[in-house]
Amino acid sequence: MEIKSFIRNKKAILFITHHPFANPMAIAQVEEFKELGRAAGLQCEKVSYQVLKKINPATLIGTGKIQKLKETIKETQAELIVFDRSLSGIQSRNLEKELEVMIIDRNQLILDIFSQRAHTYAGKLQVELARTLDELPRMVGAWMSSLSRQGGGIGTKGPGEKAIEIDRRQVQLRAKTIRQKLEKIRRVRKGHRALRKRNNIPSIALIGYTNSGKSTLLNALTHTSAVTVKNLPFMTLDPTTRKVHISNSQNVLCTDTVGFIQNLSPHLIEAFKATLEESASADILLHVIDLSSPLMKVQMDTVNKLMLEFGWNQKPCIYVYNKMDIAPKEKVFQTNSHPKVFVSALKRTGLDKLKKTIGEVVSNIQTEEVQLYFPKNEEDKVYSLDRKAFIYKKEASSLGILCYARMGVAQLREWKDFIVKP
Repeated sequence: MEIKSFIRNKKAILFITHHPFANPMAIAQVEEFKELGRAAGLQCEKVSYQVLKKINPATLIGTGKIQKLKETIKETQAELIVFDRSLSGIQSRNLEKELEVMIIDRNQLILDIFSQRAHTYAGKLQVELARTLDELPRMVGAWMSSLSRQGGGIGTKGPGEKAIEIDRRQVQLRAKTIRQKLEKIRRVRKGHRALRKRNNIPSIALIGYTNSGKSTLLNALTHTSAVTVKNLPFMTLDPTTRKVHISNSQNVLCTDTVGFIQNLSPHLIEAFKATLEESASADILLHVIDLSSPLMKVQMDTVNKLMLEFGWNQKPCIYVYNKMDIAPKEKVFQTNSHPKVFVSALKRTGLDKLKKTIGEVVSNIQTEEVQLYFPKNEEDKVYSLDRKAFIYKKEASSLGILCYARMGVAQLREWKDFIVKP
């Protein structure tokens, strides 16, 4: 399956529908929109602004601004205009007719970025589903809307379905087929997760705003460069899972997932359920936060809101403030009950503290505290136990060793012959 980008390398005008210099927050939001354009590979020729006091249902903007855009298009030879807000199908069609260039909105821009990032079969399916769901409400006036196809035969009453209705049904059928394929992938991934649970390996999901440094952090924790890293939004689309060694007796599985963004389209959430389930099934969440961003609080609130929406707010969560090497010193932090760790994934500083914090949270979610007794002739097994479980106390005697440990289900089964029964 090949998914093509329709906008890469095109000359574009970015259209902002709010005052860009009203406050630092507005400036940062404009910069984020520009970053999305850069991530899509656009050649941004100009940024145009208009504060919309009144929305035109037909074209969003007024006739005066449309005329100015025509002049800008002629001046810059732009092939595309990207609006920073959602457009209806009618608005897109009317604007394209007036301006004679391609018109897309913020959601379509993000979808095109995703199409460029999708490399796996599952990722391509998810992008195709998101595009299909986004296409449905935009289907207006197709085939000039006046054409219809006769419902055939003697006794029929009037014209049959319009071409637009047939096209919509075909799109709905395509969405159904893609969902069925994604469901098979979800079942396979569910089986993999069940196997990890049986082996009692704790799982961690990296979540956070896009471009907060999740992939860089995973590479730092695993001492590899397994995940591609660039200073661009949505570099990670497909989930990547790696084993992380956090102590002498503890390993965890850490999964990097797709980043979040403000005003995330319901179509994207629907399409990426298979990927989001990796986070939903994790034992612990690492909320990675860009400490250097002027939009830090907005980004945190966006992620926290989505966590609440997905039902993840009850999971153990560690707040990882990343990019501390380039962050301003006067940052204000939210007060909550979650552990906080400050790191620089790029410089690989603060990772020992992060691993220690992960180990403490993992210990708290282990199933049971037990005592194990090893007689003198089997004391060598304590070494093996120390590699597989967390031993927090040992008492030696002339007859053997008594160990106090926290153990998961798999370890309890493996070492049941040495567990001291109350």
